[in-house]
Amino acid sequence: MQLTKLHWLSAVCAFALISGGIVHLVVSNELQPDGNKYQVLSYLDSTPNLIEKQKVTALTVKLAELQSQVLRLNALGDRLAEDANIPEKEFNFSQLPASGGPSTASFPINNKTLEQIFNEIEQFESKINYEEKQLQMLESLTFGHHIQSNGYLSGRPIAKGWLSSYYGVRKDPFNGKPTMHKGVDFAGKEDTAIIATASGVITWASKRYGYGNLIEINHGEGLTTRYGHNKDLLVNVGDVVNKGQMIARMGSTGRSTGPHVHYEILRNNKQINPIKFVYRKGK
Repeated sequence: MQLTKLHWLSAVCAFALISGGIVHLVVSNELQPDGNKYQVLSYLDSTPNLIEKQKVTALTVKLAELQSQVLRLNALGDRLAEDANIPEKEFNFSQLPASGGPSTASFPINNKTLEQIFNEIEQFESKINYEEKQLQMLESLTFGHHIQSNGYLSGRPIAKGWLSSYYGVRKDPFNGKPTMHKGVDFAGKEDTAIIATASGVITWASKRYGYGNLIEINHGEGLTTRYGHNKDLLVNVGDVVNKGQMIARMGSTGRSTGPHVHYEILRNNKQINPIKFVYRKGK
């Protein structure tokens, strides 16, 4: 899918208004009139009630979490604006959007209880989480052309190492019985770079029974690759990765006898022999 510049302009504009409005509301709800969020901490010293102190502490922590989330959204918005060739002077995510209007009666913020303010912040947090997911999806779409242009599956999933076990029936290394091995193993030194054999979208990046720390990449057209027994995972679900990108470090997690990567290729959710793709010449 390809999005026009107009679509990106609309999406980024909506994001800027929402994130800017959230920051503005959070700042305007500070306990001190000068809007300095660090003034909240001084309020603890003048509050005799321990429960009230705990509420203010919780509120301060929640404000800090919201600030971190907004910073992440701003960084993502900057990246999307840059990719859409939107001039920085049109969208500056480090500043609040311009606003104004006729003067009206002030909203009675001081009459709100800490519980009411905390509940409103939680509602905004849910809104931020929703918008973050929407922007991440837009990011996947805009960088989808990398998958189309570099989705040719070929090569080894390691930077250094050797092929240690083939696809097919073999003697199980734990019980010695004949067992179907639905992938190939590449052994090497611990921490060796594990690389993506084609561009795609990360659909799994966590532990899975037998595989240890597993990464799964969807390359489109029914093809999926798996990289098992990793020591460390360097990507997250939803990330768009390029061919040859380092995605993990070799380890021996899960059902493993030593440092190696168990490499599988699935076509329409069924494992196939990866060896022809391993020796396939890249484009």
